[in-house]
This record gives sequence, structure tokens and C-alpha cells, in this order.
Amino acid sequence: MLALPKAFEDAIELAEEAGKRAPKLFGVPSGVEGLDDLFYKVEFTDEGVRRVPLGGYPYRAVMNITGVPDTGKSLMAEQFAVKQASLGYTTCFVTVESPSSFLARGLMQRSAAMGIGWEFVKRRIVIIDAASHKELREDLPTLLETIAFAIREYDVKSVTIDSITGLFEAREVLARSVVREVFNFLKSWGQTAILISQKRSGHREESAEAAGGYAVSHIVDGTIVLGKILVRNRWEENLYNKPIGTLIRTIRIDGCRMVGHDTSTHLLFITDEGLVKVGPRLEELRG
Repeated sequence: MLALPKAFEDAIELAEEAGKRAPKLFGVPSGVEGLDDLFYKVEFTDEGVRRVPLGGYPYRAVMNITGVPDTGKSLMAEQFAVKQASLGYTTCFVTVESPSSFLARGLMQRSAAMGIGWEFVKRRIVIIDAASHKELREDLPTLLETIAFAIREYDVKSVTIDSITGLFEAREVLARSVVREVFNFLKSWGQTAILISQKRSGHREESAEAAGGYAVSHIVDGTIVLGKILVRNRWEENLYNKPIGTLIRTIRIDGCRMVGHDTSTHLLFITDEGLVKVGPRLEELRG
């Protein structure tokens, strides 16, 4: 005789009790010029409703940064890590694509470009090298336990994974379960997190889809979409006010369930020093 299902009472609670554990609402600086003020919170005053810039990614949010190659995703991840370390907060960087020594070189370059001394931040960035260790890429429980050890050992406040899609490479049928487990883990440890996801080149530039379909963007707290456009004809030349042959990079916050955000598509610049910067809205080009 089959046992009847039982109610899972531990999953039930009043909103009053859940509200007592709600995280504070403030910004965690991204290290990317022009990005932090695109997030905002709403305050209710006697004069009415007003927007207040948040000053960064929402605290304890799990954000997804997605785009095709050469759009600035990894630069944004490195800038975030350096910025947090410069503020005195230890951050964990899980590298799935590049071995730790190559990541360290990139972090050193980002640090120099941001005017932040490497000597000051190098002991506040903990690197987990999943690129060089197959066990970490292919066995999720081992990876999560390794991250948990780093969080406990070094008092980590934020985590970056570059890239989350590297954890289900050639196994996209598992994408949703992998992302959900990582998301729940980061939430349980109270981390502000950045997940880098690689978009298939066949997906439209302005869409939030990444490898694994909507596995990442439907689970995380917010998604930032990076794109690039090659000006190919006179119509695009007039539209973007740029000559034919120009490569234009763009950035858009596709959604964020925790706070308000700018919904426009902005220009994105990669400087000669190797830093990502957010520029004006695309509609301003036509002016």
C-alpha cells in the first residue's frame, strides 16, 4: 500500500516571520563606472514617491551577466572582485574558464587600471581554480563544499563564478537544476554573487537567453545583457550615428526582482586600460 503524501510543514510560515530575516536593501559597488546608479530603490515621502540611487548591485542578490564573446563579461567580473577587495571585503572568484595564474594576471591589470594597489587587494581575493580541476567542474557537490570552505575560512562576503555555463558544458539538459542548486547555495550563505553566462552566438543580442536556454535568467535575481553591434549599412550608420565598420557594445539590465532599475539600452565602452564603462542611452545617439 502506497503511503499518502504528507504536508511539508517546515516550508510554511507567516510573512511576518519571513520578513524578520529579510536582508537590508543597499547597493554593493560593482566597480564599473556608470552602472551603480542604474539600480534604484523607491522611497515614500510626504511629497510623494521618489527614486533613490542604490549605488550598486542589490545586497545579497545573485546577478547574471550574459552575452556573446568579447562583450566585457569577464572584465566586469574582475572589476567587481577588485572593487570589493579594495573596500576591505574578501571576495571569492571561482574561475571555470582560465587557470588561476591567468586570472591573477587579469586581476592585477584591472587593479592597476582602477588605480587600486595590488598589494592592498591581493590577500582579499580568494581564487578557486575549477578550470584546472575537472572534479570541481563536473561534481557540483564538491564545488559547493569547496566554496563553503572558502567562505568559512576567509570570511567571504561575495562570490563570482566565471562562468556558470562551464558547469553544465555539453550537459544542457541539467542546466536548470545546476543553476537552481548554485542559486540556493549562494542564498543560504548570504552572498552577493555574480554569475557569468555565455550566450550562444545564435541568440539575439538583446535577449537574455544563454546556454541552457532560460535556465539562468529565470532563476537569478537579475540579469544584465551585454551585446555588440557592427554598423554595416547606411541605415545603421544613421541610427547609431557611427560610421560603417564601427563596433558598438551595449548593456541593458534585463530585469531585477529586488529593486528598480533603468530599462534603457546603454552604450558600453572598453577603455584602452581594459576597463568596462557604461555610456549614454542609445536613444541619445540620435540626438
